[in-house]
Amino acid sequence: MSRAERLQNPNHIVTIAMAAQPTGRILVIDDSEHNRYLLAHQLHRRGYAVVTAVDGRQGLEFAQQQPFDVILLDLMMPEMDGFTVLDQLKRDPRMRHIPVIVISAIDAIDDVVRCIEAGAEDYLTKPINTTLLHARVNACLARKRLLDQEQAYLMAIRYELELGRRMQADFLLERLPHIAGWEIAATFVPAREVAGDFYDAFILPDQRLVCLLGDVCDKGVGAALFMALTRSLLRAFAEQSALNGDDPLHTVAMTNEYIARHHHASRIFSTIFCVIIDPASGTMRYVHAGHPAPVVLHADSSVEMLLSTGPAAGWITNAHFSTETTTLVIGDTLFAYTDGVTEARAPNGALFSEDRLLATLDPSLGGSNHRLAAVQQAVMAYTGRQQPEDDLTMLVVRRRSAA
Repeated sequence: MSRAERLQNPNHIVTIAMAAQPTGRILVIDDSEHNRYLLAHQLHRRGYAVVTAVDGRQGLEFAQQQPFDVILLDLMMPEMDGFTVLDQLKRDPRMRHIPVIVISAIDAIDDVVRCIEAGAEDYLTKPINTTLLHARVNACLARKRLLDQEQAYLMAIRYELELGRRMQADFLLERLPHIAGWEIAATFVPAREVAGDFYDAFILPDQRLVCLLGDVCDKGVGAALFMALTRSLLRAFAEQSALNGDDPLHTVAMTNEYIARHHHASRIFSTIFCVIIDPASGTMRYVHAGHPAPVVLHADSSVEMLLSTGPAAGWITNAHFSTETTTLVIGDTLFAYTDGVTEARAPNGALFSEDRLLATLDPSLGGSNHRLAAVQQAVMAYTGRQQPEDDLTMLVVRRRSAA
């Protein structure tokens, strides 16, 4: 098609593809056939693949359907002007990252400011200076490539974090143990993709129930890896101790020694609450290693706070962890939690606190799952956030009747 024929057909779309590997894809949006041809010709000579659109609507369609590295946008166009096109490009998450160079015969400073405020990367006036055009396009392409690399890197991180989240979810129980006369429930709300909190519950060969709750001091991937190690050690040592006829509560001391000796350089530790319950008698023996004080809600409406019996695990070698004993009678409830509950902050910085927690644990709430839901809702309402700042993990064991 000759140049004269092109000028007579204003709806013609000029598409220039490179025989060699193109260095970038550029979309030219201009209602002037003459301008489209000149820009496409200049860019083609520099090795770019160029697609042209006759108006703003067609330009938006092309931008939605094809990937582009830079958009050259005319301001004064019929039906949809360049300001409107620019606004819609920057509102769309799929296109907002594409650099836009506005090209117009208008050189008023107010229009320049308006375009830059709307998200344009640069602004050129007609007639186009070829040297300036290529300099601005090259600069936009360089920024676009850096942004693409950043986005690819972030996507890779998100993918790895999602894998980590799924693997960590495998550590949590799909189904809690079922014991006649007892009710066991737990909830876990991570603050990030991966978390440092953990819980566990399992039955020993002699039918005693073991429950674990822990909180690693750090956050993120490091805390998640340390959480997996700590939880695995606690369960393995508890089961092995029971098979050997030893006290499974020694698992806390054994875990502490392993971490303090082999991972002392990390300076990461974990608070732990480990409890063993005899379902027949209700006897409850526990080790409380620097953890927020678990609560026993007695059937007579009294409240018992289980105080610490040792330091956080993994901090120092040869730490001493004493064992305490209490009894859960019919109607009693054990409620254990991590500090993401009591240390949740309101917008003014005030802590949720143990007092608010105890007020939320109303006996009239009934079942364990209702208690967990009530506390979670109260914490989130208190903080005014949709996601917690710290992991929320809670475990409830309630004696409903004689086993």
